[in-house]
Amino acid sequence: MKREQSEALFEKAKTYFPGGVNSPVRAFRSVGGTPLFIDRGKGSHIWDADNNEFIDYCCSWGPLILGHANKKVIEAITETVKKGSSFGAPTALENDLAELILSNNKFIEKIRFVSSGTEAVMSAIRLARGYTKRNKILKFEGCYHGHTDSLLVKAGSGLVTFGNSSSAGIPESFVNETIVVSLDNEIAVKKAFADFKDQIACVIIEPIPANNGLLLQRKEYLTFLREICTANKSLLIFDEVISGFRIGFTGAAGHYNIAPDIITYGKIIGGGLPVGAYGASASIMSCVSPEGAVYQAGTLSGNPVAMAAGIAQLTECLKPNFYKALEDKTQFLIKKILSSDQYPISNIQIFSIGSIFWISFTNVEFIRSAEAIDVASMEYFKKLHKGLLERGVYLGPSGYEVGFVSEAHTYEDLGKTAMVFGEALC
Repeated sequence: MKREQSEALFEKAKTYFPGGVNSPVRAFRSVGGTPLFIDRGKGSHIWDADNNEFIDYCCSWGPLILGHANKKVIEAITETVKKGSSFGAPTALENDLAELILSNNKFIEKIRFVSSGTEAVMSAIRLARGYTKRNKILKFEGCYHGHTDSLLVKAGSGLVTFGNSSSAGIPESFVNETIVVSLDNEIAVKKAFADFKDQIACVIIEPIPANNGLLLQRKEYLTFLREICTANKSLLIFDEVISGFRIGFTGAAGHYNIAPDIITYGKIIGGGLPVGAYGASASIMSCVSPEGAVYQAGTLSGNPVAMAAGIAQLTECLKPNFYKALEDKTQFLIKKILSSDQYPISNIQIFSIGSIFWISFTNVEFIRSAEAIDVASMEYFKKLHKGLLERGVYLGPSGYEVGFVSEAHTYEDLGKTAMVFGEALC
């Protein structure tokens, strides 16, 4: 595989950006080698600057549920940008996307568009504090909620990739307002509420934790969180930046039929363009400025191009059996991979929900918490990642990150991936 162009671009990038990248996990630090510089994508495939072709299971970390350069999304973007790229003023497209989402999601009554998942979570936390008039928040070890100061405490995603549990530059006073407990541990949550009685504004969780492996939670545990928040007059926030519109149109809330108080969403609602959102009941959202006292603003919030892309993408997601077809493809891929007898190791498991999957080198039947992940097993993923790249398959460059199947993936793509999987480990 040629990498001359990617290598040259990376050397140049290192003179411009910290570590040569604009987001840490892209640096390939945990898998070794030079990061690929992607030139283009179409459907389920991407091509790098050296014109190497790959079947892509990163899908821009999830939002490209229709695949790359989907025709309807591209047409919506093109027609909209001809009229202007940004106005800093309301457009009808904001109404249209909001109506599309709210009319098909019983868990929220009003929504506010922002420009990223991090911004959505930051705003949701501020809203919870403003609504409850409390300061402390409770989060879970291994759940990643973007790079908001008070949430980069024992987080997942790139922080785990680099072996850190927090980030420099966060004041101790911020950390003191954040309570961190292990996932799948009712006793720890009860103790936190007892120790900080009437002080906890909210509990925030990825209901489908997918930034530190795929740590599938018991429905009973999520129900417990709902009940203890209600009993203590704290808000429950579902961070669905990854799971929202990915495992179903109503995300994890709909999958488990559990109603959180606030839900955050990410780039999938913008067809891959920079966008996020948070939503809640009308009464909670009435606290947001200009209607209420919780201030949040953004020049590019509700950007018309992103709104148009989101309308095009989510309209496709509402088609009958859309999510069933994605899950069928994902299960086909997993069964094909696991049916092989050519692997040099036996401890391979693939955890999945909907069209999200995570490759784990373990004999454990369930992994529900971050501390249950064997750090040494990441050496197997490093070998797998390199071997798959050489055979034309692209996974996100970290063993802690999940993979995604899109509508554009064909059964031929999935079969080829399964066929070369074993070779990549040999």
